[in-house]
Amino acid sequence: MKNAKKKLGVWMDHTIAHIIELNNNAITLNTIESLFLQDEKQNFGKDESLKHNIEQDQHSEFYKRLSTVIMDYSEVILFGPTNAKTELNNLLKKNSHFNNIKIDIETTDNLTENQMHAFVKEHFEKNG
Repeated sequence: MKNAKKKLGVWMDHTIAHIIELNNNAITLNTIESLFLQDEKQNFGKDESLKHNIEQDQHSEFYKRLSTVIMDYSEVILFGPTNAKTELNNLLKKNSHFNNIKIDIETTDNLTENQMHAFVKEHFEKNG
């Protein structure tokens, strides 16, 4: 059984996620980029359906990669300016592997790296 609660902050939008691990007040930052960011300028011509399907697949893969990271933590705060955090949370709720992980969601603006660190530390100090 886990002794200490592992805490994670994820600032995200639909194109990028900043993974902020809080461990004994030490912070580790990693970044996961969506394939959407890399393919954003790709020309799909007039085929909006194709474009939509590709975007959906890219978002799904992005969320899958984030889910794999989140699985290793006991407490998570998803935050950022878009509804990507809510979309990810809805997917996680459907998967029983995440039932024992406390996941909070908050809307924030675009933040600097230092602001993200402070936000995550403050959130977990406030919420135990």
